[in-house]
Amino acid sequence: MPRFNSTAIARAEYNPQTAVLQIWFVESDGPYDYFGVPRHIYDGLCNARSKGRYYHDHIRDQYGNR
Repeated sequence: MPRFNSTAIARAEYNPQTAVLQIWFVESDGPYDYFGVPRHIYDGLCNARSKGRYYHDHIRDQYGNR
């Protein structure tokens, strides 16, 4: 499970069998689950220079979560 050097996102985990992305935010408890996320979105988050910006641009409000 990758840990990030980010002010917004502490770590993330992806399950390719269920297409569930779990995100732990720095300022809140977690994880938060996002459903129906394609693998390339997770890979993009891992490779993004700004994890918070990538999250806002590509994940937030685009996938069901709880």
